[in-house]
Amino acid sequence: QVQLVESGGGLVQPGGSLTLSCVVSGLAFGDYAIGWFRQDPEKGREEVSCINSIDGGTYYTDSVKGRFTISRDNAKNTVYLQMNSLKPEDTGVYYCAALYRDQYSQYQCNPLAMRYYGQGTQVTVSS
Repeated sequence: QVQLVESGGGLVQPGGSLTLSCVVSGLAFGDYAIGWFRQDPEKGREEVSCINSIDGGTYYTDSVKGRFTISRDNAKNTVYLQMNSLKPEDTGVYYCAALYRDQYSQYQCNPLAMRYYGQGTQVTVSS
């Protein structure tokens, strides 16, 4: 049974930081790209950042470049999202998701293509 379990969300003031974690089980972690996606009430689920399993290459959506950092620890089957300089517009439910490496080469960080999703963790940026 594949499981992705997110943690680390919470309430933070603008300008603050949070680190999200995604622990993956039930699949060959080293064969999967992992991404973070945010649920927006108006825009739906949108990509935030992804990291592939082949060379650790990363993708960031423009709004988080320079503020967020994605990383993975293959020994711990865990992917992290370090979020700095948080803004109110970063608010949302953050989901991690997995896609097999060959499919990721084709679809990249596309929320509609991801094969497995976690349950999400709420991030609220507010004063």
